[in-house]
Amino acid sequence: MSADFTIDVEPARDLIRIRMSGFFTAEDIDAFLARRAEAHTQLRCGPNQHLTLNDLREMKIQAQDSVEMFRTMLADPAYRSRRLAFVIGRTLARTQLGRALDQRYARCFDDSATAEAWLFSGSDRAAA
Repeated sequence: MSADFTIDVEPARDLIRIRMSGFFTAEDIDAFLARRAEAHTQLRCGPNQHLTLNDLREMKIQAQDSVEMFRTMLADPAYRSRRLAFVIGRTLARTQLGRALDQRYARCFDDSATAEAWLFSGSDRAAA
């Protein structure tokens, strides 16, 4: 399965909603990064004040170089969200996500509703 992704922005809620599926090559990740940059221009909040919900349930196990690219992407302070939630099944992809997150604070959930409830629950974690 080839890579596929959508990025939807809800400016009124300061929310970026991402869905990723398939197997990502370097070119796919570059396309994702370009779309992410475009999406962030639609936000109304200040830098690093948005929330991000990323659904990875259809993501395949990635090549190690892709995991490293995702780690670099997640470490970029320019796009760091106030809170970051992932919806992910109980697969090996969860282990890869843990490696890509490195020291980044995020939570993983089994469903979107629970993830979104946590994002908007209040006690914020610093974006730093």
